[in-house]
Amino acid sequence: MYTEENKAIVRRFFEVGPCKGDINAANELLSPDFAMHVPLPAPAGIEGINEVITTCRLAFEHLNVTIEDMVAEGDKVVARFTAQGIHKGDFMNLPATGKPITMTGIEIFRIKGGKIAELWGEVNLLGLMQQLGIFSSP
Repeated sequence: MYTEENKAIVRRFFEVGPCKGDINAANELLSPDFAMHVPLPAPAGIEGINEVITTCRLAFEHLNVTIEDMVAEGDKVVARFTAQGIHKGDFMNLPATGKPITMTGIEIFRIKGGKIAELWGEVNLLGLMQQLGIFSSP
């Protein structure tokens, strides 16, 4: 069933990209016309996702991303994830705090021809800023 194949592509992307920082392996999973829609400042296309992965891995030491849930239908795969690490580098112009972080998010991937063609992502940036002490918790 191709929904299981699509889920395997997304799972592999998380493993090699965000978790290991292997940009070349991650790029092999992306369509040449890849488009990204995320609430982070980044260029378009493959360059943008590479920048997001690299920036996050530099900012958060020991970054590990765990897929909590994955659902697929047709050409779409939805992944709910948790990212954990230690804030050891600049992130969104915020200097390192040395604090551990746990950030949650949901990403929707569109698969075309066995490659990731599009990604929509939402992450809990408010929760992250609260953990880093930028905003106080309610």
